[in-house]
Amino acid sequence: MKGGCQVNDTRSQNDAKLDEALEETFPASDPPANTVETGTRTGGEELLRPPITDNPAQHRFEATLNGETAFLLYGRTRDTLTLIHTEVPPAFRGRRMGDALVETALRDARSSGLRVVAVCPFVKAYVQKHPIG
Repeated sequence: MKGGCQVNDTRSQNDAKLDEALEETFPASDPPANTVETGTRTGGEELLRPPITDNPAQHRFEATLNGETAFLLYGRTRDTLTLIHTEVPPAFRGRRMGDALVETALRDARSSGLRVVAVCPFVKAYVQKHPIG
């Protein structure tokens, strides 16, 4: 540059890449445990999770905390459980509710002898990390 210096702002470039990556994450995934909002967990007691129940009228597994509901929407046929969409509000941060909802659905499918079809990106990612055995 003429009459000046060029500033290589790699931090801003890296931040932009991070922002781009965050936009591509699943809405149901728990936020990282070491953010400004949540602080850094050091292995202390995990926050208690509210119980997860099957709500067949609304076709979802759900848990409610402080008036907010986390849920995993499903479709069920005679032989299949299709996991469609997972939604976890901020009130559930740090409780790994997305994981708990998927685990509950998989247990239910296994005990009912149902084949699981994962449509939800969060469920697909969970199953890739925790293969069904």
